[in-house]
Amino acid sequence: MFAFELLKKDAKTGARRGRITTSRGTIETPVFMPVGTQGSVKSVTPEELAEIGAEIILANTFHLYLRPGDELIKELGGLHKFMHWDRPILTDSGGFQVFSLSELNKITDGGVEFKSPVDGSLHFLSPEKAIQIQKNLGADIIMPLDECPPANVDHSYTEKSSELTHCWLKRCKAEFENGKKNGEQVLFGICQGGFFEDLRRESAKRTTALNLPGYAIGGLSVGEKKEKTYQMLEISCSVLPEERPRYLMGVGTPKDFVMAIMRGVDMFDCVLPTRNARN
Repeated sequence: MFAFELLKKDAKTGARRGRITTSRGTIETPVFMPVGTQGSVKSVTPEELAEIGAEIILANTFHLYLRPGDELIKELGGLHKFMHWDRPILTDSGGFQVFSLSELNKITDGGVEFKSPVDGSLHFLSPEKAIQIQKNLGADIIMPLDECPPANVDHSYTEKSSELTHCWLKRCKAEFENGKKNGEQVLFGICQGGFFEDLRRESAKRTTALNLPGYAIGGLSVGEKKEKTYQMLEISCSVLPEERPRYLMGVGTPKDFVMAIMRGVDMFDCVLPTRNARN
């Protein structure tokens, strides 16, 4: 049931208008996905989200895994029933949250060992585990485990990080295709590459070679100057195929939307709108 149709492209910029079709409804792009970190978009009810026209929302794998647990959510009928939301849901892999708690984690080729910020318990998140959790949650679009390098690291570190992300993506794809799929679930890829043009291009090429239904651009808006954000975004989008949706992770200001849409981005998510509103 998953499909993306490119309806219109601006002749002067890379701006696109498209439509994503899923078994739970259509999504008109460009689209902003409100973030329901722990299974609810804070300060907004599902009915209010539907009323304002939200067509897809995002939930956080890391937090839902820690509590109430993906197995419990599966027993309760999946994330859609748990959240009282019958439209599409995207779940991230939990990787960004693991790495943002850098003082608590240890990265290896196998995955990431980390201490829970909830109770200090020790956990290990592998690419396979990230997919298993998201299969239990039952989101429509799921994301692979990736490493999001800091903005100030050198070329050598970033190259190794990108290689690790690509290896993890191949393992995620294998795990996703192994055994029974959860309904019409699809797996997107994530491009990294830090702030180096050659690594951005290489990551986008290697990711798209896996022929996935959609592609995300990660590792941006992590403290760098906006000019650098837009430059790296433009490089990634120049490599990504036009016939697949493009998702810029973690971006949420109106100006960022406009600048990214002009470079060919279709999907966005960020906690900023609800965080600003409730504070």
